[in-house]
Amino acid sequence: MSAPAPSPLAIVDAEPLPRQEEVLTEAALAFVAELHRRFTPRRDELLARRAERRAEIARTSTLDFLPETAAIRADDSWRVAPAPDALNDRRVEITGPTDRKMTINALNSGARVWLADFEDASAPTWENVVGGQLNLSDAYTRNIDFTDPRSGKSYALKANEELATVVMRPRGWHLNERHLVDADGTPVPGALVDFGLYFFHNAQRLLDLGKGPYFYLPKTESHLEARLWNEVFVFAQEYCGIPQGTVRATVLIETITAAYEMEEILYELREHASGLNAGRWDYLFSIVKNFRDGGAKFVLPDRNAVTMTAPFMRAYTELLVRTCHKRGAHAIGGMAAFIPSRRDAEVNKVAFEKVRADKDREAGDGFDGSWVAHPDLVPIAMESFDKVLGEKPNQKDRLREDVHVEAADLIAVDSLDAKPTYAGLVNAVQVGIRYIEAWLRGLGAVAIFNLMEDAATAEISRSQIWQWINAEVVLDNGEQVTADLAGKVAAEELANIRAEIGDEAFAAGNWQQAHDLLLTVSLDEDYADFLTLPAYEQLKG
Repeated sequence: MSAPAPSPLAIVDAEPLPRQEEVLTEAALAFVAELHRRFTPRRDELLARRAERRAEIARTSTLDFLPETAAIRADDSWRVAPAPDALNDRRVEITGPTDRKMTINALNSGARVWLADFEDASAPTWENVVGGQLNLSDAYTRNIDFTDPRSGKSYALKANEELATVVMRPRGWHLNERHLVDADGTPVPGALVDFGLYFFHNAQRLLDLGKGPYFYLPKTESHLEARLWNEVFVFAQEYCGIPQGTVRATVLIETITAAYEMEEILYELREHASGLNAGRWDYLFSIVKNFRDGGAKFVLPDRNAVTMTAPFMRAYTELLVRTCHKRGAHAIGGMAAFIPSRRDAEVNKVAFEKVRADKDREAGDGFDGSWVAHPDLVPIAMESFDKVLGEKPNQKDRLREDVHVEAADLIAVDSLDAKPTYAGLVNAVQVGIRYIEAWLRGLGAVAIFNLMEDAATAEISRSQIWQWINAEVVLDNGEQVTADLAGKVAAEELANIRAEIGDEAFAAGNWQQAHDLLLTVSLDEDYADFLTLPAYEQLKG
């Protein structure tokens, strides 16, 4: 390993945390500083390119496969690197933040993979950023346990061979880490902080355990952003003395622009690529964001009415499976977000049947695995994939050559029969306020109405409110969606929450702040690219 120079990075506006010196070592910070020096300028260029591309979509209201990369798509000879043993069977993956209890429960869950999340399921308080790194390192060295202070229940890891393989998700390229700045006071991208600290401390440790440094890459919008990640991986492996090709990355296809560049994204990462994942809520959010000027043909109905069987969603998922298997990569399906009720068996029965049908469909379509948000859903999803896979680790041999998707199919939002409803507007407001309030308290994964919600949920909620107002949508009850109507619904929800939880709990929470922030990002004429950007300015810690 190169001898590091003293780190030029400074920790600012952060209270000291227990054991932070184990994560924020001089050598680790020197590595993060070098990542920042080398790669942040290109990150900044790519963020500017996003804005240019969005302006082009506003002008044309269309997207197409890239003519300049046609040769990559036409070349049938290339494949991604073979999957390492620890990532060859991914039939069920569980997702969740990296708090201590979740770390143990996810590793013990029976899922083949745990998506250890520093992104949408984690509010980026400094405590969550640093504490999550500690929890993962403690898990790999088996120095982790947890006793719930309320129930007294204790949690400990099972034997190593029974634990899920960790695939860690850093923050997206657009988010900065305000507590870590360079000599000019410029914050380091959160993606480089999360990746850098994790890779530096754990890459060799994971290799010694027969696994490796595996990553999920969120919010990718183009193959050029994937190329930047590949450059980061090459440099990191060289710097830390880790063999080239050790890193494996699975890219979430959760933006509409990335859906047109799936093959190119795999090509850019091919030495380090593991697969692609179909991320539903962020994908819908991205469609609204990019085509928000497109008029009625791009208006989404209630979010719960947009199922994965919608024609444009089906085009997206089938193209993803075909693309992955053509190139030897894993195709990972979407989230089952249901949270089982401890009190209502009938609710569970109905929901479990929906989850089973969803996972049966994905397995039948050729996906190699899928996501769940709760350990109780692992056996249901496992059964769906076991029926199709049997003893095989995946079904990459199903090439889905029957799939033919045209560029227009991916944005045929108007192929849906469903229309926006008043109940849908109310639900968007309810979920938006409740999620943002929890996020401002440092919680990124929140159970709301028996569903595990993360930041993508709040994004689709506020985007739909914005879109319906600006497209002058008329709801099923005859009312037109206006800023005044959204404000009225939000005020009613705030009053309902106060009545539900009582004045004392209401005053102790961030309810008014969450209400105000939701309305700001839903009503502002200048549409915020990401809710988490203004929300981060209000996040304490």
